[in-house]
Amino acid sequence: MASKSGLGFLNEAMAALRVSHQAAPLSKAFSRSMATEVPARGITRSASTQSILQSWNPTSTVPVTIHNFPSLEPTSLEQWSVKHLYLPLRRDILHHAVVYEGDNTRQGTASSKTRYDVHGSHRKVRPQKGSGRARLGSKQNPLLRGGGKTFGPHPRDFGTRLNRKVYDKAWRTALSYRYRRGELIICEDGMELAMPADFEMLADRYLKDGLRESYLKKYMKSVLDALGLGRANGRTLFVTTGEPRERLYEAMEQLPREGRALDLEHVDVKDLLETGSVVMERSVLKEMIQRHQSDLITRVVVKGLPKIARSAGEEAVL
Repeated sequence: MASKSGLGFLNEAMAALRVSHQAAPLSKAFSRSMATEVPARGITRSASTQSILQSWNPTSTVPVTIHNFPSLEPTSLEQWSVKHLYLPLRRDILHHAVVYEGDNTRQGTASSKTRYDVHGSHRKVRPQKGSGRARLGSKQNPLLRGGGKTFGPHPRDFGTRLNRKVYDKAWRTALSYRYRRGELIICEDGMELAMPADFEMLADRYLKDGLRESYLKKYMKSVLDALGLGRANGRTLFVTTGEPRERLYEAMEQLPREGRALDLEHVDVKDLLETGSVVMERSVLKEMIQRHQSDLITRVVVKGLPKIARSAGEEAVL
């Protein structure tokens, strides 16, 4: 009985297999698809095309806070292009710019006289032979006292050349380096040192024999300490426009170890890098960017007339 019942179950199982084989062929039931083959109906688009493009270019501007001087209270917020104030650090470009500036500031006026320029007769001092001493020519011999100089320096031009686009990019790289470190402070135009009322009434008029300079020195030192600037933080560079800032310049002259104040025409890349903090007026920053952005401009000639086409992302909200 057990064998008959077992045969019955086997027959039923075989019948079930035949039915399933007819319903779904084995070639389709066990077919292997590629991992990248996904039905289009099952795809869920979680991000749009615009969001994907923004992920590759996340931002085009950076915020710049405008402060009031000397309190450094924020007054407004502006947006500047990343190509102006957020360039990556390029030590090679900065090195080329600093060397270029140093070479072109050398005077090259050192001059010396050769044996043919020294005053005196060119007669031979003693005979060539017979004196028992070394052979000697004229008094202008470089071996004698008062003679000419061998291979001495002569006036020359030490200036070197650098591609303008590389130099302009070095300027914006230096500004970007200061910006990312939080050491670039932008203030409103007219950055002048506000003096107390007692100085305007008494000290400025009646203090003499160095007392007035001492007052300015002490007052400016207290201002720098209160703002977290000065020698303790790596010295400070104040940059203003060409308009005179008598109080600020005179006070910083009394504190050479704390920093210095320069106008825009006397600032170079090295000045932006060698101090701890840079405090400049908004118009100074704008002028620097306008002067040094040649690498962002492409010149296209159309029918013989030059036409300037600015690259994408160059414009900043000023």
